[in-house]
Amino acid sequence: PERWPADLPRLDLVRQGALQFEQADTDRFPCLGHAYAALRSGGGFPIVLNAANEVAVAAFLDAGLPFLSIPATIEEALEQYSGLVQTTPQSVEEIRALDAWARRSAHEIIRGLESKV
Repeated sequence: PERWPADLPRLDLVRQGALQFEQADTDRFPCLGHAYAALRSGGGFPIVLNAANEVAVAAFLDAGLPFLSIPATIEEALEQYSGLVQTTPQSVEEIRALDAWARRSAHEIIRGLESKV
């Protein structure tokens, strides 16, 4: 119901012809590398990644964080979490607690990045 009207034809992948896929460049797109690493690590890592990403992107949109500092914020939050004793969250409450921790952590990381500028 909240879609914007678009005067574009529907995408027909059959008519598009052959598609070519290449290996993702995680050096050029570091957030993608962080996402792959979080998925491989499992447990609470994807929760930390998501929360740190949301905080970093919001800070960027509010003009409080340079765009290229988004990956650094996520990476640092993941590193801080890796230094903790990890258990896979077993309940919604544990997921929410980890999400809240990661958001606080990301805010602190951003404040630290701002003080270095």
